[in-house]
Amino acid sequence: MSPRGVAIPDLRERLFAAAERVVTRDGAAALTSRAVTDEAQCAKGVLHAHFAGLDEFVAALVLDRFARSARGAEALAGRVGRGAVADNLVDFAVALLDSLDPAVVGLAMTRPTTSLHTRRALEAGEPGFAAMQESVAGYLEAEREAGRVPEGADPHTIALALVGTVHHLLMTRSPHAPFDSRATSARLVTVLLGPPVGPPA
Repeated sequence: MSPRGVAIPDLRERLFAAAERVVTRDGAAALTSRAVTDEAQCAKGVLHAHFAGLDEFVAALVLDRFARSARGAEALAGRVGRGAVADNLVDFAVALLDSLDPAVVGLAMTRPTTSLHTRRALEAGEPGFAAMQESVAGYLEAEREAGRVPEGADPHTIALALVGTVHHLLMTRSPHAPFDSRATSARLVTVLLGPPVGPPA
């Protein structure tokens, strides 16, 4: 247990990771501020010292994972010309699908105050699905210019379909049903991209 008055490095991530473990192990109903601080081995009042309450905390967790996925989408720019285009997109989609436990997503959607916090933050410019879509489209445009995506492909439509479908899956899949993120992502990317394009002659 962390002693009172001592700064805890990476406190937000420590609390977020603890919340994810609680939900994964015990279910969404078990997520309380006390359960989070106990799991994180922090003083009982730490969560409320940094967040207005559990609703704001869950919203911050969701927004943090969205921001992480948005950074992953931005990183696609560094993959232009490297690896297979399909593999790069599958890796991004898998990371997004695995970024949040379905039970955490369910909490964020069913707690009105949490949902409101999340929506307002995204409207205020926090990185979310729109930012991911823009990054994926930019990546595909660059790969098209490099001859690794068909000339007739529409990067913005492909990005919309990819990010939109993954968003749907992230928000609607059951916490209890088996789900293979990589296999699902691979099938989706194959449908959207079509057969691989060889190097330009």
